[in-house]
Amino acid sequence: MELDYPHGLRYLDTHEYVRLEGEIATIGVSAFALDQLGDIVFLELPEVGDAVEIEESFGSIESVKAVEDLYPPISGTVIDRNEMLIKSPELIADDPYNEGWLIKVRVNNPDDELENTLSSDEYKAQVEGDDH
Repeated sequence: MELDYPHGLRYLDTHEYVRLEGEIATIGVSAFALDQLGDIVFLELPEVGDAVEIEESFGSIESVKAVEDLYPPISGTVIDRNEMLIKSPELIADDPYNEGWLIKVRVNNPDDELENTLSSDEYKAQVEGDDH
């Protein structure tokens, strides 16, 4: 299966991605991670108004194979969460980069916090191995 790594997103080595638009960050999980996890059966996400901090888990994603903590690539306050995925977590794999987002965050320091993230090319090389 050909996996997608959209440009314009930043990635963590724990497989979360962030799309930053002004001071609003949309956070989700990469197609690679979803492919590895298999069928998603449960999502635990923070409530609107909760704070999220880099390196502190904001929830979890559970598949038939494993439970993984979720980490934000950027700190801020949750302004929206994807209620559709809480009701039907299996839908996340259908469109992880658009309809399958997890939370939206109003960020504290948009310029300072993305330095520890990977570009799409760096992330793809890391997860697929660089054969060149």
